[in-house]
Amino acid sequence: MEAYIYDAVRTPRGKGKKDGSLHEVPPVNLVTTLIQALVERNRLDTDKVEDVILGCVTQIMEQGSNVAKTCAQAAGMSDKVAGVTLNRFCASGLEAVNQAAAYVMSGMVDLIMAGGVESMSRCEMASDGGSWYMDPQIAFPGYFIPQGISADLIATKFGYSRRDCDEFAAESHRRAAHARDNGYFDKSIVPVKDVNGLTILDKDETIRPGTTPEKLAELNPSFEMMGQMGGFDAVAIQRYPECESISHVHHAGNSSGIVDGAALMLIGNEKIGKELGLKPRARFLAFAVTGTEPTIMLEGPAPASRKALQRAGLKPEDVDLYEVNEAFAVVPLRFMQELGLSHDKVNVNGGAIAMGHPLGATGCMILGTALDELERTDKRRALATLCVGGGMGIAAVIERV
Repeated sequence: MEAYIYDAVRTPRGKGKKDGSLHEVPPVNLVTTLIQALVERNRLDTDKVEDVILGCVTQIMEQGSNVAKTCAQAAGMSDKVAGVTLNRFCASGLEAVNQAAAYVMSGMVDLIMAGGVESMSRCEMASDGGSWYMDPQIAFPGYFIPQGISADLIATKFGYSRRDCDEFAAESHRRAAHARDNGYFDKSIVPVKDVNGLTILDKDETIRPGTTPEKLAELNPSFEMMGQMGGFDAVAIQRYPECESISHVHHAGNSSGIVDGAALMLIGNEKIGKELGLKPRARFLAFAVTGTEPTIMLEGPAPASRKALQRAGLKPEDVDLYEVNEAFAVVPLRFMQELGLSHDKVNVNGGAIAMGHPLGATGCMILGTALDELERTDKRRALATLCVGGGMGIAAVIERV
């Protein structure tokens, strides 16, 4: 049985600080805005929706206690709708979508809403703790280092310079600004409004079209002191002795931005689509997850993508568009090198360096962006992929119907 994407929506991404536009909006409200949009856009009877699956990384406070079911209730969905919240770190939003597709493909579920949410201004990243990086007895044997050090380790090991990363970052902003200004995101973005119906935010907040490599070169490396004074460089070199020292090339300008946001897809089988008069936009061809060496951590997109492509019976050149989460500039740079791809097929409308990375929502967001761009340019197939904490990778391949 095939699983179809019937619709995809997202909020704009707001700066994930106390002065960000979405800081005043609880994460549940971000999701209920999208649920209500899917219901209105598709004239849905929510009795027909069986589950809501949400990715969310920092599951505490307002994002705790199974935020997915909370959102379903708060949005006024039928009491029959279940809800589950999952955490695969940065891949959570795509994991939610892939699990929804798997449920549908198994024949056990007809219609699901799936996506993710992260209010990084209200529920601070890493505030939920975790043994992996807080318990020395767990961290030391596993050669734990923070992700920023892992990104710099990849740059060091494979020869990516500060200039390489800054040029990629500036291009991300240029592409995102072009896409925003030309309405490429308008089909999916649902404005966030206050209780009086006044718009709080209707466009991604962190795009800086005037960004240049020269301006980015003025920024100090973000992870150099942490690496040297905290001892993490030594751990990285111990694990990868071919690197005599770590070249710290990443900073706030060529790494993903901290933002608030949510995304949601309506996924179902052919039967329910015909019953409800829904028009399918795309179908899932394959999806995959993988683990990689956890110290270098961020190399998962290439093997996960190869795995998904193999399952779909495709080669990299058979895919028209790629969305690779820009956790750090080196991640898509390494991905393009490994799969032999040119930049004109990858992140054509910018990425998380320009627009931000709302952890639990990003995977669903970038798959939706890829779908919109397939339709806009009349192309056929897209692949979305993310690197993941702990050395994992995830990918999904879709095809327009």
